[in-house]
Amino acid sequence: MLREIKETDWKLLRQMVPVALERFCQRILGELDRIGSDSAKSHHQRYLDIFAVLQRRDQEIAQAFNDRRRSTALTQLAAIYSHGLLTEEEFVRFSPETRSVIELLLARRPA
Repeated sequence: MLREIKETDWKLLRQMVPVALERFCQRILGELDRIGSDSAKSHHQRYLDIFAVLQRRDQEIAQAFNDRRRSTALTQLAAIYSHGLLTEEEFVRFSPETRSVIELLLARRPA
């Protein structure tokens, strides 16, 4: 199994990160909009729900995007892919070896 991402895949990941991060933030903001506009809940409950989402999502963003290095790139790519932030067309641009590692990492994750 690869321990470090290949140079070509590293360059590709660096190109795709801004797009994936933008997609994730758009998704999160949509989620917050839905929570914030739920008039069936009190303003306080909506605030608490938004705060909980932000805490959870902040951890997810950190895992996938913060402190990007080649030594952690495969796990970060797995996190990005697991959140559905890459299209299949984008994912297949990575080498077969990298895709295999990502699929293996995702298969090992606890449900």
